[in-house]
Amino acid sequence: MTAAPRGSARIRARLDELGLTLPTVAAPVAAYVPAVATGNHVHTSGQLPFVDGALPLTGKVGGAVTQEQAAELAATCCLNALAAIEALVGDLDRITRVVKMTGYVASAPSFTAQPAVINGASTLLGEVFGEAGSHARAAVGVAVLPMDAPVELDLLVELDGPAAPAA
Repeated sequence: MTAAPRGSARIRARLDELGLTLPTVAAPVAAYVPAVATGNHVHTSGQLPFVDGALPLTGKVGGAVTQEQAAELAATCCLNALAAIEALVGDLDRITRVVKMTGYVASAPSFTAQPAVINGASTLLGEVFGEAGSHARAAVGVAVLPMDAPVELDLLVELDGPAAPAA
């Protein structure tokens, strides 16, 4: 794993190196905000794998959606979470540690590889943040997710100081 370059905009540079682009923050589909800062931490709301405002796939993992497709969707959820964090605090370089991820996988009754699905997001965080991307995690199988999304996740990150909203 290559470490992210040091200095201003290092995380954006690392995303560019990996060929990744942060999306526009998805508008909430209910009564919540995409991310909340408290002290030195930012908690994201559950992020669905929206691409250009739509879900690219729907259905259960292990049914209509393959494990591999779901892992890619988990990475998309993660990019959406990072976009929500950046919109709130202004700069992803402020992240000193990814603390925790909770991943939810809408699973067919016999599907039990939820950790492999959520690895799509965990691997992305390691590639982007290096050691600071190592995190605690839960990977949970559920019956259904909003809008019949196959995957949803949320993040908790630590910042280099108190979170001040982006100007």
